[in-house]
Amino acid sequence: MENTTTKKGFIPVMLTPFKDNGAIDFDGLTHLTELYLEAGASGLFANCLSSEMFELTEKERLQTIEHIIKITNGTAPVVATGTFEGSIETQADFIKKVHNTGTQAVILLAGLIAKESDSDAVFNDNVFRLLDKTENIPVGFYECPVPYKRLLSPEQLRLFVDTGRVIYHKDTCLNLDTIKQKLAVTADAPTFGLYDAYMAHAVDTLKAGSAGLSCIQGNYFPELIVWLCDNYNNDDLQEEVTNVQHFLIKNMDVMHHVYPTVSKYFLQKRGFEISTFTRREVGTFTPNIAKQIEQLYASYTQLQNTLELVS
Repeated sequence: MENTTTKKGFIPVMLTPFKDNGAIDFDGLTHLTELYLEAGASGLFANCLSSEMFELTEKERLQTIEHIIKITNGTAPVVATGTFEGSIETQADFIKKVHNTGTQAVILLAGLIAKESDSDAVFNDNVFRLLDKTENIPVGFYECPVPYKRLLSPEQLRLFVDTGRVIYHKDTCLNLDTIKQKLAVTADAPTFGLYDAYMAHAVDTLKAGSAGLSCIQGNYFPELIVWLCDNYNNDDLQEEVTNVQHFLIKNMDVMHHVYPTVSKYFLQKRGFEISTFTRREVGTFTPNIAKQIEQLYASYTQLQNTLELVS
């Protein structure tokens, strides 16, 4: 997942399919993993917020990660979250368990390494304590909005990348100038990659030198995000690139509302056998929301045909 200025990667933030009774649908997880891979994903982010990680037990978290790694069978690297509630020692122990499943890197949630009221100095100290207690396990950061969003400054990110342990960063700052600063201070770190989650400036982020994209839109149309990563800088396709960027911006709200229920419904419309059941409380999936998703599906089908994308 290294940073390059040419080939860009797409790292889907994976869903967890459930059966209607609330149990994990491992057959569905198999097909979902295959969907991402067939679309051209360069890696997978398992056990993340889209996976409803906070609603999974520790055993289920490990089971889903292991299952995904088994299905990928070495064809794509997998990263997965490894820090949840508890002491630094407890977090370090679970990081080791996640690493032992075969992940390329274990992701640290910025909002669970220190309290919201803690200073950056406390946060930094806790990160280094975690690194000390987890041997040489490669790690990454995720500026997850839950339980609260803690953003890493460019200076902090550089400090951690300098350890040689940090290879991945999922950025959610929503600020292009800040992302450019983060890219500038980590430009000479060959094994590190910053992946942007905010699609409103996806093309600008890619052109600025990000390693790629890691966004919820990949749970609707992963092949479109791969196409954007492949063609963002293609001089012959700039009109199409602009249209894709506008499509993502125009449909931003509908894809976030009552998520991930809506993305599961969208996948149903695409013919994917998946329940819309979610353990996470996200609000009511109303007929009006369903109609909006159906309209999104119709708009995407038209765009897909224009770009000649293969599902």
